[in-house]
Amino acid sequence: MRATKGAARNKAKKRLFKKVEGFVGGRRKLLKSAKETLLRAGMFAFRDRRAKKRDFRRLFITRLSAASEMRGIRYSRFIYGLRLARIGLDRKSLSDMAIYDAETFDVIVDKVRAELDKADAALAARPKKTA
Repeated sequence: MRATKGAARNKAKKRLFKKVEGFVGGRRKLLKSAKETLLRAGMFAFRDRRAKKRDFRRLFITRLSAASEMRGIRYSRFIYGLRLARIGLDRKSLSDMAIYDAETFDVIVDKVRAELDKADAALAARPKKTA
């Protein structure tokens, strides 16, 4: 007797068509088009989950740059000063702090500025090499 795949195939098709609800035209109604569209959508979703992380990091950096410039310190110096002051906050939390909790951000900027001044003084005190 020949075994058919009828019930399993119908179940698989039902699962697939459930995923493509909301697609337009043959992408929703035709099996081959639905499969191709779903595969392509998955590829875009995978790629854009990573792109989203990059985009948000750029946004956080832009916000931090604006907030630190308003307080008279460049972004690059601010990040360097954070490392010197051993403040382990990431850019996301710092940018949120700059927007929603300005007083705390001002305290952090003051600590960073103090550490930068200390580092600049130590650098100026080092003897200069002559060639």
